[in-house]
Amino acid sequence: MAKFLIHIHTGPDNPSKAALGFLVAMTALKEQHQVDLFLAGDGAALIGDAALSGVEGKGTGNLGAHYKALVDGGARFYVSGMSAKARGLSEADLEGKPAEFAMPNVLVRLAAAADVVLTY
Repeated sequence: MAKFLIHIHTGPDNPSKAALGFLVAMTALKEQHQVDLFLAGDGAALIGDAALSGVEGKGTGNLGAHYKALVDGGARFYVSGMSAKARGLSEADLEGKPAEFAMPNVLVRLAAAADVVLTY
C-alpha cells in the first residue's frame, strides 16, 4: 500500500481537469492505497457545495460522485486556508466534511511523507 498525495489547484472553471484529480484519487483509494487530497488555489473552491453538486468533467465524471466515494473510502481533505479565504470559503463550507484548512507547511509535510505525489 502506497501513500498518495493528490494536489489539486485547478478549479471549477476547468471541470474536466478538476474532476480528473478526484477520479485518480478515487482510483488509488479503490486499489487500497492511502489517499490525501490538498486543494489549493482555484482548487480550494472544489470543496464547496456548489462545485460538488455542479462540476462534471468530460470523460472524467461527476465531482460529487467522486467526492462521496473518497469520503466513504476514508480519504482526507486539506484545503489551503489562504486560498479558501481569498475565495470566500469559511468553516461553514467544511462543516460535515472530512476536511480541514491547512497552511503550506502541511502541504510540504504531506508531500514529504507521500510515496506518490500527483498534481492537477
